[in-house]
Amino acid sequence: MIRINEKINAKEVRVIDDMGDNLGVLTVPEAIKIAKEKGLDLIEISPMTRPPVAKISNFDKYRYQEEKRIKKLRIQNKNQGMKQVQISVKEAQNDLVTKANRVNKFLGENCRVEILLVLRRREKAHKDFAKDKFKEFMKLIKIEYKVLMDIKYTGKGFATQIVKK
Repeated sequence: MIRINEKINAKEVRVIDDMGDNLGVLTVPEAIKIAKEKGLDLIEISPMTRPPVAKISNFDKYRYQEEKRIKKLRIQNKNQGMKQVQISVKEAQNDLVTKANRVNKFLGENCRVEILLVLRRREKAHKDFAKDKFKEFMKLIKIEYKVLMDIKYTGKGFATQIVKK
């Protein structure tokens, strides 16, 4: 909860004016008086410090900027999730190159990438060939990477996880 003007319950606050200059430590009524003279609000931006930090600014503008900053952080956190690329034993070389380029793109975005080689029906009988195909695909990745999980056989096929070095 953001406190503004009379809702600030500290006795003194460190005040920053609308130009970003430090006005020093003032009592709350003095700071509110300065803000009102400028036609602005006194906004408590850091309540946990001693003394709390308050800024003289337009509250609507401050709230808009905070919402924008939080939205940007959400987008950044969303992009740092796990991406998955699935390949098959029967895929042609050009398809593997395309998927390797997709892995390169994900690694360039600093995402964790899970690579799956799916085996179906009788393909499961030729695990050695499938593992070799998986290792060939790993050589197509151009960006330097670190293996988080070694190549493992799961029920569906082979899987590994990598991140950019």
